Amino acid sequence: MTGTETNPANRQPQRKDTRNTGPGRLLIAVYAIFALSATARAGYQIATKFAEAPLAHILSAFAAVVYIVATVSLAKPGRTWFKVSLAAVLTELVGVLVVGAISLFDPIAFPHDTVWSLFGRGYGFVPLVLPILGLLWLNKRRPS
Repeated sequence: MTGTETNPANRQPQRKDTRNTGPGRLLIAVYAIFALSATARAGYQIATKFAEAPLAHILSAFAAVVYIVATVSLAKPGRTWFKVSLAAVLTELVGVLVVGAISLFDPIAFPHDTVWSLFGRGYGFVPLVLPILGLLWLNKRRPS
């Protein structure tokens, strides 16, 4: 025996990364829809109305990037992608809360709506609920 062999009795069972299975697939699908929707919205707004409300349109583009990163990272297995998912979903939650509060208390700051304006009212408040569900899912599927 060389000492490099592993004893099968000492092996730890590998916990399979299941973040992208079951309800996780639905979560990824919703994020993908929002990634497409926010990207199209931001692209249209920037191309046609950027001068009217540059901050709102830049925030829409930022939201689109966050949704794209969340979609890709939720679909990928592994500890690094888990951390990217966590960062993207937390960024989304903070963005929805901050932009939602500012657009509610200072509507002049956002003359045009963003995806996250008024806590995502324009999208049925899904932008507010989605990161909460995402964080709950990520917590449940935390890699060991």
